[in-house]
Amino acid sequence: MKIKTLEDLLTDELKDLYSAENQITKALPKMARTTRSRELRSAFEEHLRQTENQVTRLEKVCDELGISPKGKKCVGMEGLLEEGKEIMSNGADPSALEAGLIGAAHNVEHSEIAAYGTASAHARQLGFNSVVQLLDQTLEAEKMTAEKFTKIAENK
Repeated sequence: MKIKTLEDLLTDELKDLYSAENQITKALPKMARTTRSRELRSAFEEHLRQTENQVTRLEKVCDELGISPKGKKCVGMEGLLEEGKEIMSNGADPSALEAGLIGAAHNVEHSEIAAYGTASAHARQLGFNSVVQLLDQTLEAEKMTAEKFTKIAENK
């Protein structure tokens, strides 16, 4: 897709986010199964439910804009999730594994915070107020999730 306008850029960002969220929904159950910590497992499971809602919200955003959310692969998220896979597969002791998983989750969350913030700003510039509201709901959820992972890390 050639990006010539701000609307083209927003479309590209939304497709990227949709791909990222779908990749995350596949990774979170594996991360939850890998940890021994009930608290961390619960956080991953809760984040999976939130992510599924975020996928639905992105579908609604794209429907409002008359675009398909499909057609792009978020290579940035693919890389972040690959780093998480490496942590899970290198045989670390449980505390190091959990610290690594929390770090991987933070990387994912901060990437999403940046991406949703940017997409929301672009939608605002374009006057897509209902889209801004939906994107901002997800942005706030991502910030809360990042904070939750920070608290878990601090209690380890």
